[in-house]
Amino acid sequence: MPRKILIVEDHEDIRQILRFVLQPLGYQIVEAADGIQGINKALAERPNLIIMDLGLPGIDGIEATWRLKQDPRTAPIPVIAYTIWSEDFRERAMAAGIAEFLRKTEPPHVLKQVIERLLPRC
Repeated sequence: MPRKILIVEDHEDIRQILRFVLQPLGYQIVEAADGIQGINKALAERPNLIIMDLGLPGIDGIEATWRLKQDPRTAPIPVIAYTIWSEDFRERAMAAGIAEFLRKTEPPHVLKQVIERLLPRC
């Protein structure tokens, strides 16, 4: 069974790029366009990993991650911040439960390496 990644991103073009990068690696992709939808999809889909934009409409990615980490059903899921927000937000993101803070300017191979490190081998 393929490992499932939830992409929480409000920009369709970024979700499309991430699908393009991750689907050929065998990951099943689930998507959400805002923080509340991301929380609901995480509860319903139980992904193995979440890629979370921080600048989301409604509640931001830091708040959405904090809420996920408060729920025992979703707390163990690693969350990668994938954002244009500056490094100034790293500490707040990590305190909310973000496992890794990546800027969207990073090349795709860096994201792939972080995913491989965080996902348990199945």
